[in-house]
Amino acid sequence: MTLSFDGRLLVPVADPDDGESTARALAAHLEPSSSVIVVNVIEKAGGAPDKASVEQREEYARTIFERTRGPLEETAGSVETAILFGTDVVETIMDAATERAVDAVVFEPREGSRFVELLTGDVARRLVKQASVPVVALPHGD
Repeated sequence: MTLSFDGRLLVPVADPDDGESTARALAAHLEPSSSVIVVNVIEKAGGAPDKASVEQREEYARTIFERTRGPLEETAGSVETAILFGTDVVETIMDAATERAVDAVVFEPREGSRFVELLTGDVARRLVKQASVPVVALPHGD
């Protein structure tokens, strides 16, 4: 079975390596009619001091987007980027998916130990369980 996307996709990415890896995995499945919105969530501390300034995090997000755009622009009809802010990453992603009327959220699960997943709340699992739109987890690329 060949998987291809010709609709509007929301693609959450966490860091430059994740963005580039996800973009490469997704690019093979895009059509010229595909519209991709790459997002990075800046997690707010909910009243506690943030670890880095908003400006630093926005600059980091732009670095992520630079590495993510290349593989996608070669195959997608359009590529947009957006920085999202929220106290809950999954909720913020799903709210953005609904607001932007996407057909699916597409991501490549990040590798981590089971212990790390337990500590972090396992964003990938929550994305699937709390989905308000279809969610597709891409297999890891080479």
